[in-house]
Amino acid sequence: MHYHFIAIGGSAMHNLAIALHKKGEKVTGSDDEIFEPSKSRLSKLGLLPEKEGWHFEKITTDIDAIVLGMHAKKDNPELLKAQELGLKIFSYPEFLYEQTKNKKRVVIGGSHGKTSTTAMILHVLQHCNIKFDYMVGAQLDGFDTMVGFSNESDIAIFEGDEYLTSPIDPRPKFHLYKPHIALVTGIAWDHINVFPTFENYVWQFEEFTKLIEPNGDLVYYSGDKNLATIANKFAYNKTPYTEHSNIVKNGITYLTTELGKEYPLEIFGKHNLENLNGAKIVCEKLGVSKKAFYESIQSFSGASKRLQVLAQNNTTTVFLDFAHSPSKLKATVDAVKTQFPEKKIIACMELHTYSSLNKDFLIQYKGCMDKADKAIVYYSDHAIELKRLEKIEKKFVYESFDKEGLKVITEQNELKDELKLMDYYNSILLLLSSGNFSGVELKSFAEELLNN
Repeated sequence: MHYHFIAIGGSAMHNLAIALHKKGEKVTGSDDEIFEPSKSRLSKLGLLPEKEGWHFEKITTDIDAIVLGMHAKKDNPELLKAQELGLKIFSYPEFLYEQTKNKKRVVIGGSHGKTSTTAMILHVLQHCNIKFDYMVGAQLDGFDTMVGFSNESDIAIFEGDEYLTSPIDPRPKFHLYKPHIALVTGIAWDHINVFPTFENYVWQFEEFTKLIEPNGDLVYYSGDKNLATIANKFAYNKTPYTEHSNIVKNGITYLTTELGKEYPLEIFGKHNLENLNGAKIVCEKLGVSKKAFYESIQSFSGASKRLQVLAQNNTTTVFLDFAHSPSKLKATVDAVKTQFPEKKIIACMELHTYSSLNKDFLIQYKGCMDKADKAIVYYSDHAIELKRLEKIEKKFVYESFDKEGLKVITEQNELKDELKLMDYYNSILLLLSSGNFSGVELKSFAEELLNN
């Protein structure tokens, strides 16, 4: 089969292109700009377009199907040509469903924790030598790509993102997967540009549960009242979960289990322990024993950018975390403070997404950094301009977070200077963002901070 990718350079899209190439399919693609690491990964396999831009002449009847990425626009010349020729056009989630429509599909959704939970399930299944197709929203240790297909598998594990499907399909991605088993981690308002009210956002998750296959399973975090209300309406099999029982000894979290044994973990935090318990239930439904799950999960170190250690010395650790939404930010700061109560917690958060840079949404961050000993919020005026949003004054950000001593910074050099001058003895530094603080190479910068 010949697949052509419109917007091949995206994080998800280039991973899918690579997965299909490794499966033996013919893959071509286009994009108007491709950044690292996508560029090098595509180039290594001969999949990098010869030149950037959109080239409608590439679109011919020799192509079996188009895969359309979110980065493209409705008036994309290649898309218009494909429509004119009547070619089959798949969005990313449509394509995943098409590849797995005869398999048992597991979909993990939720406003927070879906990547980590999906990663836990994949880690355990791989450790137990169970074959599976998959898609996850981060790079994982032991996996070459973020998406993969196997001719030997009869199950598929997908992270279920609630964002829009494609430029020509406004449905949330997770509405297209039709799972046999669905897990939902919780609901906290996000993507204000797409879901303008919290009620509208919650409704997307209710619709998701209605799309579970007949006699399917819903696994859900019972501590979320909106999610519990949705679950009460679910007609088939439902399993609630909360945080897995655990104890912390000398900075290490141990699972306390019904098997009469404690299992040490490399991860920590209330949300991670909730996610782990949800992952355990799903794995059991897929035939994994409790003992096999516990033995496998011990070596799980987390997904990329989820409390990822960037640098460390005898007294200090620098973590990178994807926590950009209010619920994620609060959960991460609270978890680190609980795990390291004797350490000074320095939290540096970047407002980067459309929602976080929206004045109407900023009040949602109130109290999210309260457990940090020192807190910094960074944002770029340029990022606001690119998203065509109303300018935000520093005072407004300060008042929205309502954190005493909060420092608000809008210039990258000022932020770097501020961090370089800090005393990191007996501290945890949290770098919290879905971006990179306007282009900072974060790992080398973290190492520089600890070597000062």
